[in-house]
Amino acid sequence: MRAEAGAQVRLAAPLAATQLGEIAIETTDVMMLGRLGPEALAAGTLGAHYAFFVLLFGFGVVTAVQPLVAQAKGARDVRGMRRYVRQGLWAAALTALPVMAAFAAGAQILVALGQAPDSADRAGGYLVAALGMVPGALAFMALRGFVAALDRPGLALWVMLGGVAANAGLNGLLIFGALGFPRLELVGAGLASSFVNLGMAGALALLIARHRRLRRYHVFARLWRPDRARLRRLFAVGVPMALTLICEAGIFTASTIMMGWLGPEPLAAHGIALQIAAVIFMIPLGIGLSATVRVGQAHGAHDAAAVRRAGVVAYGLGIAVMAVATVILLAIPDTLIALFLPVQRPGNAEVVAIARDLLVLAAVFQLADGAQVIGINALRGLTDTRVPLAFALLGYWGGGIGTGWLLGIRLGYGGEGVWAGLAVGLGVVAMLLAARFARLSHPSSKLMTSL
Repeated sequence: MRAEAGAQVRLAAPLAATQLGEIAIETTDVMMLGRLGPEALAAGTLGAHYAFFVLLFGFGVVTAVQPLVAQAKGARDVRGMRRYVRQGLWAAALTALPVMAAFAAGAQILVALGQAPDSADRAGGYLVAALGMVPGALAFMALRGFVAALDRPGLALWVMLGGVAANAGLNGLLIFGALGFPRLELVGAGLASSFVNLGMAGALALLIARHRRLRRYHVFARLWRPDRARLRRLFAVGVPMALTLICEAGIFTASTIMMGWLGPEPLAAHGIALQIAAVIFMIPLGIGLSATVRVGQAHGAHDAAAVRRAGVVAYGLGIAVMAVATVILLAIPDTLIALFLPVQRPGNAEVVAIARDLLVLAAVFQLADGAQVIGINALRGLTDTRVPLAFALLGYWGGGIGTGWLLGIRLGYGGEGVWAGLAVGLGVVAMLLAARFARLSHPSSKLMTSL
């Protein structure tokens, strides 16, 4: 166990840091837009959450690169490793088109979902400007899965850190009009996201092509030639993953829509609290991604004991991290809120008060949030994706969204009721996934005895 813990920490640390860098780009946008006022913050929250939600289908499909390459590595199938990366890039291109169409229609869709026309229109401007982020983000995700599966996540981390710095600089120029640039506000944030994501994909591709230990895989050779069998396999694994991600994120997107029904102040407070929770979530997500790699490599190597050991260690690390996060949320809520909105400004008093209450509820579901993301990623290492999809439909949409609507909207408990629904959904799914991994990884299970 100690050796496995050390291996997972070495892998999870750069993966978690990369995830933090990824969310840092969105968080930087929200923090800077907050300086424009609550209305801009509310519209930016709508645009950012909508963008993330519609990107999830593509993210889910190309994320299948990581477990498939990890299993191929465990089986020492070099040909399969490079071909899965190529087909991941094909999948990124194929899924980018419908996602970009959804970006372009964002304003109309948000109005149809009951959002205020002014907020929806401003969010729509952000989404149109951010169209370029779609192919860049999906290609980066596919390539990141490759380097992570080969235990080289640091390459993606360095690229991501550069992206965070570039995004902050471009935001300053384009949102606020610094150094003579036009003041574009939300549109400027969208343009910055486009430039940064395209640049990160290009930079990571260049590093892979020139890295002395990675270039021998020749992942970009014959890129134009499809491998239909592996592309079908990638979609067979990736589509349930994508739908599961949509179900998971859907509970947060639905909560954003419901908060929008309550008014701009609850929506702005929701944006702050959810962004704080999302930053914390990146750490167990990084641990979960390391579990995907370690479980996948053990599965490919037909080592049943290592499969279970990797999952147990990942759960232990994730629970420890989220216990610390719970204490932080309860101890310093105002310090965290002040990163997004001036706490002492009288005009912000209502938003700050609501955000404080929501952070208490966020603290309640931290352990469940960490456990569910580790469980689902450990199962992905076994390419078990269809049953977790059923769990997500049941827990997130039945338990989470249903409870949030009943308490927050129907019974009038407002934002606190909506967030109580988040806690219920995450708790239900966390328990189901933990039970599923325990059963599949048990030495007597059919999956383990077949290894």
